[in-house]
Order: sequence, then structure tokens, then C-alpha cells
Amino acid sequence: MKPKAVIPRERAQQDVDETIDYYLSENAPEAALGFIDAVEQAYIHIGRHPDTGSSRHSGELSLPGLRCWRLKKYPHLVFYVERSDHIDVWRVLHGMRDIPSWMQDPDLI
Repeated sequence: MKPKAVIPRERAQQDVDETIDYYLSENAPEAALGFIDAVEQAYIHIGRHPDTGSSRHSGELSLPGLRCWRLKKYPHLVFYVERSDHIDVWRVLHGMRDIPSWMQDPDLI
């Protein structure tokens, strides 16, 4: 099966940029680079295997089809929905956040 394109929404890209900025502000450029690599690897994985993400938050948030995938070595989750022709990435959030409140964005639905 051909991998699907992974297309992050503007808010997901902002999440990634804010995390990179945080690591850089903490004088941790290696962590920032590692985070970028972890996000890229997660996007490759969910593009190839979208069904492997957890659907736990889908029911909790009443968002059918929502899945999440944890980044390797980082406490962040990629929230996405599989579409017929691509993977729609909604957010990239730290796993310790209040996920329901962070996902309450009218642009997501």
C-alpha cells in the first residue's frame, strides 16, 4: 500500500514550532533537533500505518476517527484523522496537557 501524504494543519505546525522554540530558549538545540526528527519519523509512520494510532481520545472527545501517535523519546502526541487521500494532522501536544481543553478548537471539526 502506498503511504498517504501527511498534511499538518496550521495549528499543528504552530505546536511544533512552539516546542522547538521552547527547547531553543532552554539552550537545548540537540533536543530541538531530536524533536524535529521525532515528528518527521511519526509523520512517516502514520502515513504508512494510520490504523496503528490510538483511538482512545476519539470517544473521550466525541471526534470520530481521531487517532494519536506518541513521539519516540518525547512526551508529545500527534493527533490526526485519516482521510481518503491524506493524513490530516490536527495537533502535536505534550501528553501531560489537558487534552480535551486543548482540542476544543472550532477549526478542527
